Amino acid sequence: MRVSQPDHQGPQRSPPQKSPIDTCFPHQARLRRSGDFRSLFAQPVTSTDSCFAVFAQRNGRKPGRLGLAISKRYARRAVDRSRMKRIVRESFRQHRHSLQGIDLAVLCRPHAVTLPNSRLFSSLAAHWKRVRERLCVVC
Repeated sequence: MRVSQPDHQGPQRSPPQKSPIDTCFPHQARLRRSGDFRSLFAQPVTSTDSCFAVFAQRNGRKPGRLGLAISKRYARRAVDRSRMKRIVRESFRQHRHSLQGIDLAVLCRPHAVTLPNSRLFSSLAAHWKRVRERLCVVC
């Protein structure tokens, strides 16, 4: 004899409310073309530590843009590369309001894949602050 499951599937959730701050990562906030990366790597302001190398340059545009270069050399497994990308994108999204007018490219270092997320987020926050200071964005 088969016991039927009740039709009730738990409490229904209301659709998420849109916050006043834009929390998405739109296409306008991404470096996509090879020419964008080439010009960024030509004369960058750099910030490095044991986790990441960040290259930055003023872009003369309103929104800040992010490019990712997470290589197989340092993050062998696809799951590790995806994790690094998610963490960098999330940190950039959280700090995007303070990175207006800056193009950024983030490279992963070999030691980064072994560290916990909290350490990676704090490293990126320090990079964002250092880049703003070196480019004198607040001036």
